[in-house]
Amino acid sequence: MSRIIAYGLAAYLLLALIVGVWWSREPDLVDVNEFANEVAKRENRDPVTGFVTTTTLIYLAETLLDKPGGYLTNDLLPPGVWLDNIPSWEYGVLVQLRDLARVFRKELSRSQSQSTEDVDLTLAEPQFHFDNDSWAIPASESEYRRGIKAMYKYLTRLSDPTQPGAQFYARADNLGSWLSEVENRLGSLSRRLSESVGRAQLDLGLAGDSSAEQSTLGEGLQERKTPWLQIDNVFYEARGTTWALVHILRAIEQDFNNVLIDKNALVSLRQITMELEATQQMVWSPMILNGNGFGLLANHSLAMSSYISRASAAIIDLRNLLQRG
Repeated sequence: MSRIIAYGLAAYLLLALIVGVWWSREPDLVDVNEFANEVAKRENRDPVTGFVTTTTLIYLAETLLDKPGGYLTNDLLPPGVWLDNIPSWEYGVLVQLRDLARVFRKELSRSQSQSTEDVDLTLAEPQFHFDNDSWAIPASESEYRRGIKAMYKYLTRLSDPTQPGAQFYARADNLGSWLSEVENRLGSLSRRLSESVGRAQLDLGLAGDSSAEQSTLGEGLQERKTPWLQIDNVFYEARGTTWALVHILRAIEQDFNNVLIDKNALVSLRQITMELEATQQMVWSPMILNGNGFGLLANHSLAMSSYISRASAAIIDLRNLLQRG
């Protein structure tokens, strides 16, 4: 009897290992225009300005929930509970999903600061901000499904000429608002990635303003280093973030095409997209290596940080172009 139990346990662990490997595969990049056309055909709608960006937000949310293994962050049973790379990847995607949903509600759907918020977006945005690791009463998945449902309602109204209350304003200032969010996110990620090998840094909080003040005295020179067990988590969070951003940037290229051409900024957006696409190359190593900057072993975090830093710098240039008349 004990032998049967041992064999059964071994078979279960082997199966869990195989399933875990399958679930740990990151989704590939897709053509957002093809997805938008599929949605338009399925919903019997004509694509309008904002259609591709809206369907891309929906695609990101649906992929989180429907990829192999489903949503793993809140799993309590094997093999999901053993996996940490994909939950970190999911969090990176979720942060970009939340930021875009917020900009939809605050900027993209409103003509001016005194205009009212869209009724469906006021429902969708809080749903995506629900706790990301709740497993029951309610589960994270159920709340995110409600957000997706509200986005589909907004999309239906957006593409219906008889319902002018739903709008998407493809303006330079709206795009700049979202790019400002992205710039901050990428800057933080780049620093966290570079801290994989440890780095000294000064407190620059008051630099450039002689009259500036802060709440408490800064630490001066600081030594920061990512804990060894967190290095791969930060790396895969960055992979999820950049995966989501590539799709959003491709959608923005479509919906903001006239604005980008008018500002002579289309090539700048494409350069940012190319830099972030490079972060999605296959990781051939079975683990995330953390060699010193000029050591014998590779440092995957520093390589990722390099691509993200270049994209962040290009975003600053793009925002400057958009602000010019």
